Amino acid sequence: MSEGSQSELQLRKMYTALLDAYGNRKWWPAETPFEIVIGAFLTQATAWRSVERSIANLREAGVLSIEGIRQISEEKLGELIRPSGFVQRKKSSIKAFVQFLDKHYSGSLEQMAMAPTAELRTQLLALPGVGPETADAILLYALGHPVFVVDEYLRRVVARHELLPANARYADLQALGDGAIASPTREETARHANELHALIVEVGKRHCGTTPRCEGCPLQPFLSNANSKPLY
Repeated sequence: MSEGSQSELQLRKMYTALLDAYGNRKWWPAETPFEIVIGAFLTQATAWRSVERSIANLREAGVLSIEGIRQISEEKLGELIRPSGFVQRKKSSIKAFVQFLDKHYSGSLEQMAMAPTAELRTQLLALPGVGPETADAILLYALGHPVFVVDEYLRRVVARHELLPANARYADLQALGDGAIASPTREETARHANELHALIVEVGKRHCGTTPRCEGCPLQPFLSNANSKPLY
């Protein structure tokens, strides 16, 4: 990986510590790229175990595919994804994504993946129900583009370790992550983006919730005692 700012270098060291502690996470948990897309919509403001129930419903109904979502009614789709909550918004967003895919990329995620990253990100952000985190999750995990995904766990880790303020913009947090994982090749950068985000999620679930549980955290050696406190 390349040289970077002091904060980027610190995050890179933290990445190494997390990798040593947790190993390769082999994330995102899904059988197909399209399942990742569905999961990216369903996980908004929802615990992953609820998403798993919705995905299991879609799989059992035989509609966990582009063709399946294309053919199912919005009403029936809403019933199947009900465990994930926010049904009206999510069912419409999923349908809109498939319509977009059909219109612009002949219904093919493989064709979509060949478009430039910046162009794809702009298109995704124009879709209903797609914010930066969802767009970047689709780009990275479903399409293999080298973008860093920012979530609340990253914000907490970065703020508590004084790499950026707690109110930092999404773009600034993403730039920090991008700098920490920057590599000579697109493929290697995407792999590091995948791995670091997955590790941040893991340490966030185990230790860096709203109230931190720093004892035993692989990142505790990087943390000043003054910051072992809730952020909000």
